[in-house]
Amino acid sequence: MDSRTESQQSELRQEATLLAAELSGAESDKDRTLWQDFADATTVEHFCRGWLAIQCRLLGGIQAGMVLLGPPDRGPFRPVAVWPDSRSSVKHLTKTAERTLSERRGLVVTPEVEGGEAIGDRWPEVGYPIEVRGRVHGVTVLEVASTQDARLKAVMRQLHWGAAWLELLFCREDVSQETARRERLQLALDLVASGLGQERFFASATAFVTALATKLRCDRVSVGFLHHGRTHVEAVSHNADFKKQTNLMRAIATAMDEAVDQRATLVYPAPPNSTPLISRAHGELSRQHGAGAICSLPLMGNQGPLGVLTLERPADMPFDPATLELCESVAALAGPILDTHRREDRWLFTKVLESGRTHLAHLFGAGHITLKLSVLAIAGVLAFCFLVNGDYRVSAKTVLEPVLQRAAVAPFNGYIREAPVRAGDVVAKGHMLAILDDRELRLERLKALSESREYQKQLHKAMAERKASDVEIITAQINQAKAKVELLDDQLSRTRVTAPFDALVVTGDLSQMLGSPIEKGKVLFELAPADQYRLVVEVDERDVADVKVGQRGTLLLSAFPHDPLPFTVQKVTPVSTAKEGRNYFRVEAQFDQPPPRLRPGMEGVGKVEIDQRRLIWIWTHQVVDWIRLTLWTWLP
Repeated sequence: MDSRTESQQSELRQEATLLAAELSGAESDKDRTLWQDFADATTVEHFCRGWLAIQCRLLGGIQAGMVLLGPPDRGPFRPVAVWPDSRSSVKHLTKTAERTLSERRGLVVTPEVEGGEAIGDRWPEVGYPIEVRGRVHGVTVLEVASTQDARLKAVMRQLHWGAAWLELLFCREDVSQETARRERLQLALDLVASGLGQERFFASATAFVTALATKLRCDRVSVGFLHHGRTHVEAVSHNADFKKQTNLMRAIATAMDEAVDQRATLVYPAPPNSTPLISRAHGELSRQHGAGAICSLPLMGNQGPLGVLTLERPADMPFDPATLELCESVAALAGPILDTHRREDRWLFTKVLESGRTHLAHLFGAGHITLKLSVLAIAGVLAFCFLVNGDYRVSAKTVLEPVLQRAAVAPFNGYIREAPVRAGDVVAKGHMLAILDDRELRLERLKALSESREYQKQLHKAMAERKASDVEIITAQINQAKAKVELLDDQLSRTRVTAPFDALVVTGDLSQMLGSPIEKGKVLFELAPADQYRLVVEVDERDVADVKVGQRGTLLLSAFPHDPLPFTVQKVTPVSTAKEGRNYFRVEAQFDQPPPRLRPGMEGVGKVEIDQRRLIWIWTHQVVDWIRLTLWTWLP
């Protein structure tokens, strides 16, 4: 708010000149002078002084007045214009100004009066806020030599209309600043975008500094990044092949270090009324290599400086405030982007080393309590795994099989008449399992008996006629008929299929096949003892070498996951079986005390106890063995 742009000055000057010309016929020379000074104002203070003088001149009867301005809504607010002259004391107006600012509205503060005269030479004070777009930029306070309400209202009305000049001034300044910021941001985005189209960091940085040098008419623009506490030049404008060890590059790097150490923008030569900073390296760069004006801007990140952007210009083109503001915007936007591109463009080994170095610095440095506690916890777990022994057990799928299994088959071709049992039933020895239809067998037996009696009659007749040859033939036929009867009697005795021992029906359900034909030898039921079982542990070929006869183990069945069942290894079959993409060996075991609710075919997970070993070995030996085998396969 110290000055206005040339366009704003021109517009306000033209408006004030036109108004002065309209009133010139009726005003005195002093009035024309006031209006001319107001039209020629080049600063906010000059503009406000001219405006306050005109207001007081137009109103008449004003004892004192002042205009306070400051940062909108924040303050502090300071006097920029005092009337009748800058040496007048207006401290008595400050209370009205503070009240007007706090209430954000026009106020008339009237002191006590007697007989129309103010007590103690005090007159009413009129305060009016200067408010633009809902923000208070300042306040105007006038001391009016009148106590009449009409007069005070007229003063308030005039301030209301006259404040439009100040509001117009601030509105135009806001628009100008917003436009400048937008243009500056657009330019910064264009400069940064000029380097983003490159895949490699060096090409990207070179394109960026070249575009910046061209846009700002610089002799040279360099960008460098920190590495181990020192700045290294990474790219120079208009130069795709520069040597970092030359005297010029070392001088630029030293100047960059100077900006990093102070974490501030360094301009050489330093502009007047600027904060004094050390710029010795910049001076040496200017003297030794002919740089007239130098500006170094630190590229800041979340953790501190990332690098430096150094611009060099001829001596007749120093860095003005507008250019510096643009450069700072570009540096703030481009620094993190270029640093990210640089980090991503490094070798993978370098990334790993830096990541490890960063984590070690966090681990052994200050802060990062969560990381330290996590590392301590992991170290404690690893120490526990390396030092403590645990039970090494071989786990494998386990299937429950009966010790003995017998099949009940069809004794002859026939039909099923009854089938009262099915799989899952427990039967006693001699219990009927199924009954076959015997009607055809009985008819055939009657037929065979009739034939036998007929042959007996023929035999008696042949013996009476003394026919020896016929007697022999008929005797053979009689024996044949008797054998057929005996065969049918045997089949009739086996039409009832019974259980050979107390057993559990493992398979078989003929309840849906009554009346169906069956062939001789067809398996009708499979029976197994109800209280004798054998475990089959399918041990993977990688673990079978540790399993031996006599070892103990525990089984958890899927049907009873809360009841562990102890067992003992009885036999290790030395023949592998391929199943489901893996090879396993059949290891047979027996229960110590099998519970009555077990059934053949149940499955679960069995664990054979081997010995005591380190926990880390127990949890990692399979992976280590796989790695060894893979390496052995790859090695020549």
